[in-house]
Amino acid sequence: MVPSRKEKDNSSQITEICQRAKAASRQLAGLPTMDRNRALLEMAAALERRKGEIIRENRDDVKEGKAARLSGALMDRLMLDEDRIREMAAGLRKLVHLPDPVGEVVEGRRLPNGLELKKVRVPFGVVAVIYEARPNVTTDAAGLCLKTGNAVILRGGSASLHSIRMLTEVVGGALLDAGLPSDAVQLVASRDRAPLKKLLAMKEYVDLVIPRGGESLKQFLIKNSTIPVIYAAGGNCHVYVDAGADLEKAAAITVNAKVQRPGVCNAAETLLIHKDVAADFVPSIVQELTIRGVKLFVTPEVKELAGGKAKELEDAVSEHFATEFLDLKMAVKIVDNLDEAIDHIAAYGTGHSEAIVTEDLGAARDFSDRVDAACIYVNASTRFTDGGQFGMGAEIGISTQKLHARGPVGLRELTSTKYVVTGDGQVRT
Repeated sequence: MVPSRKEKDNSSQITEICQRAKAASRQLAGLPTMDRNRALLEMAAALERRKGEIIRENRDDVKEGKAARLSGALMDRLMLDEDRIREMAAGLRKLVHLPDPVGEVVEGRRLPNGLELKKVRVPFGVVAVIYEARPNVTTDAAGLCLKTGNAVILRGGSASLHSIRMLTEVVGGALLDAGLPSDAVQLVASRDRAPLKKLLAMKEYVDLVIPRGGESLKQFLIKNSTIPVIYAAGGNCHVYVDAGADLEKAAAITVNAKVQRPGVCNAAETLLIHKDVAADFVPSIVQELTIRGVKLFVTPEVKELAGGKAKELEDAVSEHFATEFLDLKMAVKIVDNLDEAIDHIAAYGTGHSEAIVTEDLGAARDFSDRVDAACIYVNASTRFTDGGQFGMGAEIGISTQKLHARGPVGLRELTSTKYVVTGDGQVRT
């Protein structure tokens, strides 16, 4: 099939973006920390100075989102106001005060032949960040990549296109004001996936891809990317209430993990309850969740114990346990023991964040050792899986894979390493 003129134009544009990003990355790699920090401060100031323009553009996204009937959780992700813009600016300023990992000596030693060997942290080069309806990711990604000497190519979701265009313009202007190349932060602005496919073939120029979105985006990248990917994708997270749980703690943790912000990847989607505490816990937790507007999909054993709330509950099927709702919805199941809870998580979890509530140290240890996830919580909410909460500053996403980076992807995770070997004329014989 002969490509259309539009397809040729898109292909040429993506190639040019990638080439400019690669050239900018080489400039960034040689800059001292103070120059990159100065640019971060310029970016923060520009966000606050141009907040009115950003909010006006965001209103168009919100209007289109309502017309498209996006869920309440997605609309919450999409919306920007003065408070959120201040938070975005504050996040950039926090990065200034964090240690710069670039140039850090990971290890060093003198070899028997006199060579001095050092393993040091270096930028990846060009990072492509692909995300959905979260315009704040624009500045998180730009800030983290700039701090670590990486150029970044942004490809945001169509639902937030007005916002991310404006945010990229603001960031680019701030880079110029700071004396840095504006090509270090670029946007692929498109509502279809053809340019994205072209971007994913640019392995000559792009060194790493990081998606921040759901399982469908992850599967698209697995199928189409020729570039290494750190999968910061779906979060089908669980709270397991063990036989040894303090039920007051269990109720507070469950409600927080589900309700505090349901549209994010570290919100809990399934509640597992040990049969020994089900009679005491089910009626109260069903009451607590439904009163907060959570729609529950439950197994028959749960419905039997739910009392007067039973008629408000829907029957759970396998699909509910496999779903990342990103909404005020939750699946609930009673399990016979810890082994069944772990098996359930292994079958349906996405390797993101899993919590156990228990006062039994043996059960806590068993759960922590055997559950395969980036973050394990004992007597705490899954909502803490976040670079800021972990003291890492902002993060681009939560990696659910095992190679290179796992958990919040912060500054160190955005670097690679290289060996620098210094000699005094040594040759190999």
